[in-house]
Amino acid sequence: MHQIEPHYNWLPYYDSSFDENSPFHGKEYNYDLYSTTIYGYYIDPAWDYMGSETLYIKILYADYQEGYVVIEMLGEWNDAIENDIMHFKNNIVDHFLKKGVNKFILLGENILNFHGSDDCYYEEWFEEVEEGWIAALSFRDFIYEEWRKYHLDTYINFGGLLELPNWRNFPPKRFCQIVKEIISRRIELV
Repeated sequence: MHQIEPHYNWLPYYDSSFDENSPFHGKEYNYDLYSTTIYGYYIDPAWDYMGSETLYIKILYADYQEGYVVIEMLGEWNDAIENDIMHFKNNIVDHFLKKGVNKFILLGENILNFHGSDDCYYEEWFEEVEEGWIAALSFRDFIYEEWRKYHLDTYINFGGLLELPNWRNFPPKRFCQIVKEIISRRIELV
């Protein structure tokens, strides 16, 4: 797991440690010291702790004017035991909601497992984005199946055209615009 790094190509556009509105503003990273683990496996020092011992994140991009945040995730998303959605909602989502963000893009190719529980935090998050949305890309199919089992597809947009395997090839503004266009078409069809 120590070889799984967050996406670095967008650093010229955005760095959460330099963003005064980020929950990780001022954080200093020691890229030579691997000290954080998930289930005894070291992870790259660039991942950020958000309250869960099994789920780490990296804020890849935030645009407060347009209301976007792009968050890459690593580990096990465990709502049943660790209540990861509570940590994520209270420590990250609520922070960005207060800054005017209402469009959340989650990247999950490094989420290795999901354990669901109830959907109250997802419902609350969905209601608080008002004119915005929550989109998830690049999660494994069995994660999406688990989300459907817990009816999280009511709150999170995923699948179909949102599966953009080449998302890394886009600059962040263009990537956010593409996701917005896909979500807008879905909303129009409803």
